[in-house]
This record gives sequence, structure tokens and C-alpha cells, in this order.
Amino acid sequence: QVQLVESGGGLVQPGGSLRLSCAASGVIVNIPTMGWHRQAPGKQRELVATVTRSGSTNYPDSVKGRFTISRDNARNTVYLQMNDLKPEDTAVYYCNADITTISPLSTNNYWGQGTQVTVSS
Repeated sequence: QVQLVESGGGLVQPGGSLRLSCAASGVIVNIPTMGWHRQAPGKQRELVATVTRSGSTNYPDSVKGRFTISRDNARNTVYLQMNDLKPEDTAVYYCNADITTISPLSTNNYWGQGTQVTVSS
């Protein structure tokens, strides 16, 4: 059974930094893409960043230049370094990954349980 477990959320002042981590566990063959989404109260879930196994990244303009996504393929772990945080970054952040399992041999999309990030003075 595949699980994604996030950590690293919390309360930070505007301009501060946080680092989120998400580790995938289970009998995993491959993880083509890993990423982060977020959902603020009353808003739709939105993409924050994605990274492929080879290291190609993608960000929306709202976080470009402030957030950096990276991954450790040996540990099946993805990270999100968030700098210069703003109050509008406040949301529940969800880890997301396309994961190939061996039994059955298939690729499916998985989500973590979410971690709260609050940016406030």
C-alpha cells in the first residue's frame, strides 16, 4: 500500500521560510512526477510546483522565484523550500505523486494528508 506522508508545516512570519518534506512508502517501482498543491479556505486547490524524476521543474507565476521544489529519488522524497513567504501563501499544502507499483503493475495518482502553512505576523 502506497502512502505519502508530509511534514514541515507551521506558523511563520511574512518574509520567513519553511521547508516541506513528503516521503512515499510502499512497494514502488518508479515515481515519474512528484509535486505540491495547496488549498486556501474558500478557494480551489491549486498547483504549487512539480518535479520529474530527471529534475525538470514547473511553477506558477505566483511562487516562481520564491519556492524551490527538489527530490531525492533514492529516498522517494520530495521537498518544497519556501522563501519570502506572504500571507496569501497561507493554505493546506498537499503532496502529490504519480507512482508505479509492482502489484498490480500500474501507475496511479496519490495524495498526502496535507500540512498547514500559516503566514502571519
